[in-house]
Amino acid sequence: MKVKAIIFDLDNTLIDFMKMKKEACKAAIKAMIKKGLKLPFKQAYKKLMETYFKVGIESDKAFEKFLEEQGFKDEKILAAGIQAYLEEKRKFLKPYPKVKQTLKKLKKRGLKLAIVTDAPKLKAYQRIISLGIDDYFDFVIGKEDTGMEKASLEPLKLAAEKLSLKPEEILLVGDSIERDIEPAKKLGMKTALAKYGQEKKEKGKADFKIEKIEDLLKIIN
Repeated sequence: MKVKAIIFDLDNTLIDFMKMKKEACKAAIKAMIKKGLKLPFKQAYKKLMETYFKVGIESDKAFEKFLEEQGFKDEKILAAGIQAYLEEKRKFLKPYPKVKQTLKKLKKRGLKLAIVTDAPKLKAYQRIISLGIDDYFDFVIGKEDTGMEKASLEPLKLAAEKLSLKPEEILLVGDSIERDIEPAKKLGMKTALAKYGQEKKEKGKADFKIEKIEDLLKIIN
């Protein structure tokens, strides 16, 4: 059956989220050390990343929690870290190469495009608006739309309903076998693994593997 719509994951599929996160956190640690944080850089960076993975990669409380765990309660150090983080984040918030051009070509071919992300919807929109790619998408589904993550299947079910399409008419593109590919396959969607965004190798198989986003144009022909 012909593919009529593509659902994209956002982070590490359309944008290099982890590179942005790592560089912003490094800048934050340097700024906090400059303002009085008494920790070696490597140790502090490792602890901050661990805090993010513990409290949530999108958490606004990660810096405060990190400082508390290291025995610091200093608003000046906290402010310096947050400010440096935000400034560096803006520098590194970029789409992968050829994202905009590929989205434009897919829309010209008459496909519906959507984003389903486990990130908060507001933050997802902030990212795609700042990159100038928001108008290519029919809608965005964030975690709060169902209160569940993609692995539960509910966000993808909602997306199929909003697209008014059968699952087999939809291609899901994502960087994670566990969070993207397997849930989509359970629903009967076609799947494409964004290998360029993978942090680590996972067991499992997608219908297609793409090394760069423009490879989608060969799949959808």
